[in-house]
Amino acid sequence: MERLRSQRRVHIDESQPPRYDHANEDPSETPKDNDDRRSGYKLRPSKNVTEDQEPFMGVKVRRRASLHRDYKGDYLDVPSHPYLMKLLQKQGDNQVLFADKVLKFTGSGKMKRRIFLITDFAIYIVDPDTDALKRRIVLTAVEKICLSELSDNFFAIIIPTEYDLLMASTRKTEIVTVLVDATKNVSDYDLEVDFSNRFEYHAAADLVKEIQFEEVEGGVKTRIVRK
Repeated sequence: MERLRSQRRVHIDESQPPRYDHANEDPSETPKDNDDRRSGYKLRPSKNVTEDQEPFMGVKVRRRASLHRDYKGDYLDVPSHPYLMKLLQKQGDNQVLFADKVLKFTGSGKMKRRIFLITDFAIYIVDPDTDALKRRIVLTAVEKICLSELSDNFFAIIIPTEYDLLMASTRKTEIVTVLVDATKNVSDYDLEVDFSNRFEYHAAADLVKEIQFEEVEGGVKTRIVRK
C-alpha cells in the first residue's frame, strides 16, 4: 500500500483531560519505575498466571504494579449488565474472558471511553453511554498486537481486513495475555506480539498514523503523527 509521507501532527487536546477509573491512567504520561531493568530482566508472572501465558515477559519494561497483579478477567461484572448479556447472546457468545473500560483513540485523535470485551471468539467495543455495540472483531481477523518497549499503557490491535484499534489501559498486560491465549484456542496459531518505540497503524481504512514513544525524565512521552 502506497503511504503518504506528510508529517502533519495529530494534536490531542489536553486542556480538559478525560477522567480515568484508575490512578496514573493518563496514557500520554506514564510514571517511570526506577526499579525497572531493560536488559535480560526476567519478569515474574502473577501467581494466577503461568509463564507460558506471558508472551512478552522479559521483553517489556513494565511498572512494578503490573508484575504482581492477579488476573481477574471480568472487571465489570458482565452478568449484572443485562444489555451486555443480551448483546453477547445475540452474537452467540457466552464465555467472557476479559471485560473492562479502556480508552480508544479515534481517527481524528480524540480519546473515547469504551467497554472492551474479549470472548472466546471475538472482541467487542461498546459505547458505555449509549450501550451501543460499536464494533465486533472475530479473533481470527487479528494479525498482531503492537506495543512499545517502555512502561506506557498503549497497545494497538492490527486487523488487516478492516482498520486497526489503538487503545490504552492500565491492564494492557492482561489484555495481551488473554488475546494470545484465546487466539491460540480458536485458531491454533500464535498471535504475533511486536515491540517497537514507533509503529504504524490504520486509524481508518485509508488513514495511516504512526505512534512514537520516547522515554523522558519521570515517564514516557507519546506522539501521534499522520503518515
